[in-house]
Amino acid sequence: MSILYLLIPISLLLLSLAVWAFFWAVKHDQFDDLEGPAYRILFDEDENDLTAEQRKRRQARRKSATDDKTEKPEKHHSDDQDKNPH
Repeated sequence: MSILYLLIPISLLLLSLAVWAFFWAVKHDQFDDLEGPAYRILFDEDENDLTAEQRKRRQARRKSATDDKTEKPEKHHSDDQDKNPH
């Protein structure tokens, strides 16, 4: 019975440590993206596997893609419709 005087404070200390760790993780955005790392491992895009030229082209494509997203989308006709007016 006297062991309870030791075990209860230790369990409360561990509980308070777990609660503190949880709130620390929430405050430091550890739970923002739960699915991203799982998908990222499936799509291996290692920059070290690319040549310098390929890296430059990829960076240019990413930059143009972000620039396109910031602009207001315009209505464009597809090239197929321009070639075949029917």
